[in-house]
Amino acid sequence: MKKNFVIAWSLVVALGGFLFGFDTAVISGAEKAIQNYWNLNVFEHGLTVSIALIGTVLGALIGAIPSDNFGRKNTLYLIAICYLLSALGTALAQDWAVFLSFRFLGGIGVGISSVAAPIYISEISPAHSRGRLVALFQFNIVLGILISYLSNYLIGNSGESSWRWMLGIQVLPSLIYLCLIPLVPESPRWLILQRNRISDAKEVLRKISPINFEKELEDIIQSGQHQKEQAKEPLLSRKYKRPVLLAILFAVFNQVSGINAIIYYAPRIFEMAGLGAHTSLLSTIGIGLVNFTFTLIAIGFIDRFGRKKLMFIGSFGLIISLALVSYTFYTGNFNGLLITFYLMLYIAFFAFSQGAVIWVFISEIFPNEVRAKGQTLGSFTHWIMAAIIAFSFPYFAEELGGGNTFLFFCVMMIIQLLFVWKLMPETKGKSLEQIEHNIIVH
Repeated sequence: MKKNFVIAWSLVVALGGFLFGFDTAVISGAEKAIQNYWNLNVFEHGLTVSIALIGTVLGALIGAIPSDNFGRKNTLYLIAICYLLSALGTALAQDWAVFLSFRFLGGIGVGISSVAAPIYISEISPAHSRGRLVALFQFNIVLGILISYLSNYLIGNSGESSWRWMLGIQVLPSLIYLCLIPLVPESPRWLILQRNRISDAKEVLRKISPINFEKELEDIIQSGQHQKEQAKEPLLSRKYKRPVLLAILFAVFNQVSGINAIIYYAPRIFEMAGLGAHTSLLSTIGIGLVNFTFTLIAIGFIDRFGRKKLMFIGSFGLIISLALVSYTFYTGNFNGLLITFYLMLYIAFFAFSQGAVIWVFISEIFPNEVRAKGQTLGSFTHWIMAAIIAFSFPYFAEELGGGNTFLFFCVMMIIQLLFVWKLMPETKGKSLEQIEHNIIVH
């Protein structure tokens, strides 16, 4: 019964991931109608589609500030309000600038969510189940993307104002999220380390781990005392160089795998391979389903196999699948739906490894005193690289061709394999304080 507390709290917080995915992908069904409604030129249209991504970068950059100063739980309230106002504002906007402002606000919510939600779940989760509980966040992102596609499809034929309904429907899950947040407690680590509220933290830990809560409480208190005895150092200092390096490299590899190029431009890639528009659309839906399925499978394995083993398996699979895609473009042998199969294979290995592991791993590797700042660094790097890849892919695909572009992604995954082999520590089954000791001391 006690275990159900943590699962329920994690599910509530992971709902922020659902809104994250929904908010990110919903614009795909509305962007053409929005362009026509305000008669936007090419630059204005591009800005309309990408403005949320710009907000996401800013949200990721500032995510540690409310998380540390006001608490993980209060930050979740802020995220829910950003999503709610964004949905209402974009649905009702009569002015293009107002529309952009509310899309930007939604992006800020996404960015802060990518910092605060994984931190919160990692800090309330028992060591033996932390991986799959934090991975619920990624699972909900993928689910949100799928539901947004389905919602857009169902609403798309409801007339000239259908784009407003597509964007406004997010009000419902945002309200649900806002109403559920009071049911979750504050992070016990934040209560101890930031506010010294030991008795409140003890009650939360008692529900999380009724057998070992006193030992965990003592470990957190000792960690806090150790921090006070030492001079407070900034995140980008020699002391934290290893977790900083791990977070940055992990986030960079996540994006130079080409994942956002494929997710954002799948129809373009399929058409480059000679498939028709209708077949390309069906193939894109298939990619979404594969992503969803293998993210779910990864959640079941991440605490049994460990983060490092999933990354080993995924790296080999990504290298092979990307090499096959590149070879297909080089030879021009687009036999039926062969390119679709290779890309689905790629998505399966990505979802099983990088997709499921990134938010778990980055939320674990930083010491308590800088965890929010470290998560911010990893998230910010992730979104900056996402923007670079998303904006540059059409240019490089046209100038260099599909073969060279996917060969680049393949080479990056070979380097990732070396990173996993030589540098990546295993964090499975260890408390956050044990991970801190292993990474910082050794």
